[in-house]
Amino acid sequence: MVTIVILLREKCGRSKCISVYLTAMAVADLMCLVFDVILFELHGIYYPDSFLDYTAICRMNFFLIFTSVECSVWLTVAFTFDRYVAICCQKLRTQYCTERTAKVVVATIWGLSILENIPRYFVSEPHVIIDNIASFCIVKASRYTELIWISYLWIDIIFLTFIPFLLVLLFNGLTIKHILLTSRIRKALRGSDNDSELENRKKSIVLLLLISANFILLWMVILTHFICAQITEVEFLQTNYSNPFAILEQAGHMLQYLSSCTNTIIYVASQAKFREDIKILFKYPLTLLLKVQK
Repeated sequence: MVTIVILLREKCGRSKCISVYLTAMAVADLMCLVFDVILFELHGIYYPDSFLDYTAICRMNFFLIFTSVECSVWLTVAFTFDRYVAICCQKLRTQYCTERTAKVVVATIWGLSILENIPRYFVSEPHVIIDNIASFCIVKASRYTELIWISYLWIDIIFLTFIPFLLVLLFNGLTIKHILLTSRIRKALRGSDNDSELENRKKSIVLLLLISANFILLWMVILTHFICAQITEVEFLQTNYSNPFAILEQAGHMLQYLSSCTNTIIYVASQAKFREDIKILFKYPLTLLLKVQK
């Protein structure tokens, strides 16, 4: 939430185009934490037997979890592509790297993610019926046998992990290659290593590379588990934690949640103006209190 507030203030020295992407990513990550960690993982421990156990609410929460996760993933890809265009495609840069284009891309990603995850609402069924009220959710047995569900989940994982992984690696590789080539050419022409323009370009992709690396590394385990589960036909969401597949799945989910918590740290570590804004934001209540007392 602090990240969102600071980005909306638009005082971090970033372009409006970048601010739109980073704000949208922060919102998606916050949704992941709310729906996945708080309302799904923690509710059984801290507030059991609540309305969250109703099957309709449980289904809706599953839908919101996967929608927010997919948005977070594809917003990372969109941001990566935007920085690739800004650095490597000078002719396209003025037309594509604009606030309007960024807003259209973000809205498109959110809309497609919602549509793509609607079947998630119907993949589960009531676990028990108490006083004619359907409660809890379990994955339908047909999910493991019917071709339409198997196909849907394979398509989903391909578009959720495989394609984003490849695109992030591709755009980052092309961006780094372009910067290294440009650096050699400018050094040869200028005969000096001191070039403020090149230094600014290198700094501008630090944020991009950190976010991309964070995404790839922290999603690798859950991707590995999904592939193993499809090959071996192991059930998801096992509770037998002596089973290595259950351990792998829980570790993957833990790292997946972590990927939604680390972006703020990345912003703070890589952006000096962002760090200054955080200091101002936390000092503001104290400053206001001192003024009131005077």
